[in-house]
Amino acid sequence: MEIVGLGTQIVECTRVAKLIDRHGETFLAQVYTDGEIQFCNGRTHVNEHYTAIWAAKEAVLRSLGAKWHRGLNWTEIEIACEKGQAPVVGVAGATDELMVERGAGRFLLSMAHCRAFATATCLALR
Repeated sequence: MEIVGLGTQIVECTRVAKLIDRHGETFLAQVYTDGEIQFCNGRTHVNEHYTAIWAAKEAVLRSLGAKWHRGLNWTEIEIACEKGQAPVVGVAGATDELMVERGAGRFLLSMAHCRAFATATCLALR
């Protein structure tokens, strides 16, 4: 198992909560997949879960040696969370092309949150 890259991110939960309050469904549709929205809305601490997924998407990009930029779509990265299992990363479009370009074959992802912050760390593996 060869490591291609390591990415980490921490995001303040109030920042994401304000974006959701201000832009509502438009913001959610631009950043989150339908599955992510369904997952987060089914949780007790909704904003914290949205923030953790945002941090995870940033960590995935950083593990590939990139930051978000025009041409990348947030919804091309999907974080699937199943109770009792590690989160799974799915990619499509330009993010998938970047993954292939960097020689990555899969990701290992860890996420955590409290009321104030959410964090994620991602390993891109060959």
